[in-house]
Amino acid sequence: MEVAWIDWFGYIASLVVLVSLTMVSIIKLRWINLIGCLLFSIFGFLINSLPTALMNLGISCINIYYLYNIYRTKEEFVLLEAESNSKYFKHFLSVNEEEVKKQISNEELEKQSSEKNEMINLYMLRNNNIAGILLGEKIEKDILLIKLDYVIPAYRDYKLGNYFFNENIKYFKDNKINKLVAKATEKSHKKYLEKIGFVKEAKNLYVKTI
Repeated sequence: MEVAWIDWFGYIASLVVLVSLTMVSIIKLRWINLIGCLLFSIFGFLINSLPTALMNLGISCINIYYLYNIYRTKEEFVLLEAESNSKYFKHFLSVNEEEVKKQISNEELEKQSSEKNEMINLYMLRNNNIAGILLGEKIEKDILLIKLDYVIPAYRDYKLGNYFFNENIKYFKDNKINKLVAKATEKSHKKYLEKIGFVKEAKNLYVKTI
C-alpha cells in the first residue's frame, strides 16, 4: 500500500515532537517542540482536522510565550568557592562521575586537595542553582590549568562558559590570573572550548588569554 505524501508529513511532524521530549535542555525542548507543533498544525489543516490543527497551534503559542520569557529574563551567574572535602561537593562529583571522569580521573580528584600548587575549586551558579563545577590549579603565578569544567546537561548552552570566560572575568582578574589552559580529548569538549574563545596551541591543549 502506497503512503501518500501528506501521511509522511504527519509522520515527520510526530517524529519532531517525539524528539523534542528527549531534550534535557528546556530551551532545546521548547524550540524543537515548537517546530513539531507548527508542522502538526499544518498537517491538521491539510487533512481538514480542525481539533488537531488548533490544539497544536495553541501549543505552539505556549512554547513561544515561554521562550519569550526565557530570553527576556536576565540571568544571574556566580562563581562560588567550594570546599573539596564537603559532603555536597563529593556528592555532586559522585552523581556525575561517569561524565566527570572524561575530563579528570578519580586519582587526580583525590590529589586535588594535596597538590603543592594553589588549587581552585568553584561552584558555577546559574540563577542560584548549582549548574556545574570548575576545578583548577595555578601552575604559574598568573596561569590557571583548568582540570575540570563540568556543567550538568540542563545548562549546556554555552552561557556559563561565555559569561565566566568572556563577559565577566572579574574573578580571574581579582586572583591575578591572566591565562587559562585546558586539556581536551573529547570532540564535544574541544568544540565547547573553541566556542568560548580558547585557541588550540598543541594536540589536545587549548589556551585563552584574559
